[in-house]
Amino acid sequence: MAPEEKVGTELVLQSFERRFLVARTLRSFPWQSLEAKLRDSSDSELLRDILQKTVKHPVCVKHPPSVKYARCFLSELIKKHEAVHMEALDELCEALVETLMAKESTQGHRSYLLPLGGLVTLSESTAIISHGTTGLVIWDAALYLAEWAIKNPAAFTNRTVLELGSGAGLTGLAICKMYRPLAYIFSDCHSQVLEQLRGNVLLNSLSLEADITANLDSPRVTVAQLDWDVATVHQPSAFQPDVVIAADVLHCPEAIVSLVGILRRLAACQEQQRAPEVYVAFTVRNPETCQLFTTDLGRWSTGCTGGSTTPLS
Repeated sequence: MAPEEKVGTELVLQSFERRFLVARTLRSFPWQSLEAKLRDSSDSELLRDILQKTVKHPVCVKHPPSVKYARCFLSELIKKHEAVHMEALDELCEALVETLMAKESTQGHRSYLLPLGGLVTLSESTAIISHGTTGLVIWDAALYLAEWAIKNPAAFTNRTVLELGSGAGLTGLAICKMYRPLAYIFSDCHSQVLEQLRGNVLLNSLSLEADITANLDSPRVTVAQLDWDVATVHQPSAFQPDVVIAADVLHCPEAIVSLVGILRRLAACQEQQRAPEVYVAFTVRNPETCQLFTTDLGRWSTGCTGGSTTPLS
């Protein structure tokens, strides 16, 4: 294999690996590149390598994605192979049969490879809305905020971080594993989300603060129940964060009022009389909702010491 062809094959394998680990939509996979390589060679080794980088990946064997996702992926992979070589690879068919015989689960896993090595693995609900909440799944804004955080270590290193509406915990776990925040407080209001959060913290070999066996080299990690509408001044004052982050928590005008309200209370009870830095990532689904948030936040931040609003980039 020529050097440039080998590099191209490695890129295809890496793309399949990363996308499968995080259970990206099937249309995002480099199917055209795969078909071109299959047409250029009758060798099935590339498909075997893809199988090892996806369904048979050690991480996926231990923490598999949903059965339905693996089944759909294998069906598509077989379809692409048959389109070029007529007969599907036995190993692919055997893997598909395994998914057809497997029991469906309400939970699946996503695993995110971190830039400096290691990974974050999350258990999440296979339903967008489960137990009356959307917090049991991972949303795009959480991924964006995690990527931004990884590029901005100074915002979190040796600082106390409070995350509002943590959901499955992707952003916070990435920060805790990549850097050394002094303390990290995951928070949400829904009991099922909090239960899943605690499980994901432990799944990623981090200890909750009450654990007497906790690794002293790790940040102090807390999972807290926080309802923005009913939280008294006492609860926010116990956190004393240097940084507050949130991802995809702006679903409606009512949520904006609640979010800005809890940010005001957090700022008001800071012992150093300085408002915490606030980073919020969200998907613009309704421009009016976005405008309402930036307007309300602008009114609040201009009254805070050091307050400002700046787009993440």
